[in-house]
Amino acid sequence: MNVELLDAAKARVPSIPVLINMVSKRVKQLNAGLRPYVKPLSADEEKLDIALREIAEGKLIAEMDFAATAQEER
Repeated sequence: MNVELLDAAKARVPSIPVLINMVSKRVKQLNAGLRPYVKPLSADEEKLDIALREIAEGKLIAEMDFAATAQEER
């Protein structure tokens, strides 16, 4: 895992739990054969690095329903 990519992704998604969920879901999608939103730098680039780059470049975002989250916490 590239630490610079992780830092760039954390700058876009400051919530660590949300970032972990985004990366995990995207790596599963990439492993299942979905095409990446960014061009891989090499043929053997790790799926984790591709997912982090997608987030860091703003190609992958998370939408949250804060109203639903607040109701669940009550």
